[in-house]
Amino acid sequence: MSYDLTAAENIGIGDLPALADRDRIRVAAEKAGVAGPVRALPAGYDTMLSRTFAGHDGPGVMFSGGQWQRLALARTLLRDGRDLLILDEPSSGLDARAEHEIHHRLRQHRSGRTSVLVSHRLGAVREADEIVVLSDGKIAESGTHDELIASNGQYAELFAVQARGYQSSLR
Repeated sequence: MSYDLTAAENIGIGDLPALADRDRIRVAAEKAGVAGPVRALPAGYDTMLSRTFAGHDGPGVMFSGGQWQRLALARTLLRDGRDLLILDEPSSGLDARAEHEIHHRLRQHRSGRTSVLVSHRLGAVREADEIVVLSDGKIAESGTHDELIASNGQYAELFAVQARGYQSSLR
C-alpha cells in the first residue's frame, strides 16, 4: 500500500508506537534498501509522498513502483517482534539483484518465525520449509522444493518453464 503520508509516516504506520521513533524508522528503511531514496527527497523523511496534497506542506513527491515496494517492506521490517509474517509478492516490482537482496534480508528477518510468502516467482520460494501449490483454489501439491521437483508435478513444470526463460537468455 502507498499512503498519502510522509515517508516516515508511511513506514511508521507498520507499528504505530514507532511513528515517533525516527531511529527505528531509519533502521527499517536501511534494511529495506530505501533509506538513500528517502534521504534524497526534498524534506527527507518528512516529505509528503503524494501528489494529492502537493503544496500543503511543501512539494508532494511520488515514488516509483519499486521504491514504494521497498517502503512497504520497511513498514514490515519495523514490526520485528511479530510471530507471523504474511508477504504477498514482496519483490515483484524489483530488479533481479534487488529481489535477491530483499529475499536475503527477509529470510534473516523471518528466521525462527512463521511466515507465509505468496509468490509466482518460484525462485523466491525455493528455500521455504514447505511449499504449497494452489490450483483452482485447492492445494494441488505440497512439499519442499526438492520433493516437488522429484514428484514431477505442477511445481516442477512451472519451475522448469521459469528456469528455461532465464537459460535461453544466457545463450
